[in-house]
Amino acid sequence: MLANVDLSKKIDRGEYKAQLLEYQLRLRDLAFRCYQERRSVIVVFEGWDAAGKGGSIRRITGKLDPRGYQVYAIAAPVVGLHHHYLWRFWRRLLPADVKQLVFFDRSWYGRVLVERVEGFARTDEWRRAYREINDFERQLTDHGFILVKYWFHINSDEQLRRFETRKATPHKRWKLTEEDYRNRARSAEYTEAVDEMLVKTSTLRAPWTLIEGNDKYHARVKSLRHLVEVVESALGDEPGQGGGKKES
Repeated sequence: MLANVDLSKKIDRGEYKAQLLEYQLRLRDLAFRCYQERRSVIVVFEGWDAAGKGGSIRRITGKLDPRGYQVYAIAAPVVGLHHHYLWRFWRRLLPADVKQLVFFDRSWYGRVLVERVEGFARTDEWRRAYREINDFERQLTDHGFILVKYWFHINSDEQLRRFETRKATPHKRWKLTEEDYRNRARSAEYTEAVDEMLVKTSTLRAPWTLIEGNDKYHARVKSLRHLVEVVESALGDEPGQGGGKKES
């Protein structure tokens, strides 16, 4: 699937700024409708290192009321290691605490990506995870969550250029580690894992959307516009037609 992504897509700065503001304001209105209708949106961001996930999240949340959204940046677990790997995501989605929009900067898909490639999960564990993840996401949508999943894709040359830019920029240098360069050396293994993940976990209820990320402007606008369109569709064309949150 990744081999067929058209990374030449781009937009100019003027178009970017106009569309960004339009969809930021539309999302702000939709977030209020989610609050009124007791619906929550979960947005999963996965992608290559330096693909633009964090930058897109910052633009998507740029006009939102900070009381109505939460961003979780997911790293390697340091607590709860004796729990099932999905436990640390379930606990962030408790009904009493969940916001109108919840963003995961990396997610439960680490099980079939980094844990698979780096050997942190046994073969039988990561193979079983496809079914577990699909069941988990079906439970979320059955409960009334609106679930959106993005894979941010860039090519190897663009990734290296961004790494070098980070290295040369003092306030961005902290983002770059030796692990980022080491992962590049295993890009073939990661690409195989990503392709299999996309095929086995893109469902009718929770499909993957591929974001062409070589041009950051295009990636930010596409992810924001798509999110607005999905939430509008889930809530209905007019306020109040989307239905309330299902009872558990």
